[in-house]
Amino acid sequence: MRQGCLILLLFLAVSGLRGQNLPFGGTLPAPHPLLNRTDTVSVVVIGDVMMHSRQLESDMEPFLQELKPMLQGATLAVANMEFSLGGPPYSGYPAFSAPDSYADYVAACGTDVFLLANNHLPDRGPAGLDRTLGVYASMKDRIRYTGASRDEEEDRAVNPLLLRCKGLLIAFVNATYGSNLSSRGRLRLLNDEGLRELFTRAREAGADYIVALPHWGEEYKLRHNAVQERLARRMVELGADVIVGAHPHVVQDSTHIGRVPVFYSVGNAVSNMSAPNTRLELAVTLRFETNPFTGEHRMLEPRAEFLWCTLPGKLTHSYATVPVAAWTGRRDAWQDPSDYDNMMETLRRVQKTTGIEQ
Repeated sequence: MRQGCLILLLFLAVSGLRGQNLPFGGTLPAPHPLLNRTDTVSVVVIGDVMMHSRQLESDMEPFLQELKPMLQGATLAVANMEFSLGGPPYSGYPAFSAPDSYADYVAACGTDVFLLANNHLPDRGPAGLDRTLGVYASMKDRIRYTGASRDEEEDRAVNPLLLRCKGLLIAFVNATYGSNLSSRGRLRLLNDEGLRELFTRAREAGADYIVALPHWGEEYKLRHNAVQERLARRMVELGADVIVGAHPHVVQDSTHIGRVPVFYSVGNAVSNMSAPNTRLELAVTLRFETNPFTGEHRMLEPRAEFLWCTLPGKLTHSYATVPVAAWTGRRDAWQDPSDYDNMMETLRRVQKTTGIEQ
């Protein structure tokens, strides 16, 4: 009790000196009400994490090395895991099966949420899908996942994925247009019935924000199509606060539907693709500002940052995805400077077509 009184007296004495001259020089800052303090929840979303055959022969350590500060610095980092963990023999396109260590690596780089609703998850058939989901379930001490499930009970637990961050409850809704092989109903699909169910669950759980993460669109097209727009408008009607899509392997245009930001495609995260525009990508940062004292919160405008996936012998000995802004003006650092020229030319072309600036 006595110690508490002394602390209180000291606090009152210091409070009385706020803004006044001190005998040893200087002044204490004027008090600021704690109720004005806010926290920001940041959610970084990157695109398709792939493992092509040539990647299997490469050192994976540099793949996402330069993205670690971004991923680890976010409140949550989200990535689309576009491969199965079907076991050996490992393979790339068209039937992806990556080693389990690849999932461990992506998690270790700072990824918190794996998106599983994509066309390549069931590439190794029902047995491979069971194994893939089993591996991810064993990683629940490090990551969460959404978009696919092993049974009805797990489906309700992860679809949508509900995560509480600094007092905010955020729902992640992940669904795909379909898959390359039968998924036995285990993938969440982009149909009206399924979407209504997911959004209803999110609202009933009391989600403050619903982040929709569809796997959709036409591959290699820099502009979204009519189907994507129809689905986007439907998700906005159902309650989406922001939409960030993937699958086309290139960056697509972005817009607002009402007040809802829509990024139709962020492109790849890391891959062996070399077709035009497939190596330029986006990292989208969603920001939610919350006041822990008053409970007030709001979504800030998302930020988009262009990334570039370098192939072996271009910048390093392996694949490496790097922020374009951080490497602009550093042409001499490339092992193959023509790849720097390719990056800058692609950036200009994609920005002109999509209208996305950074």
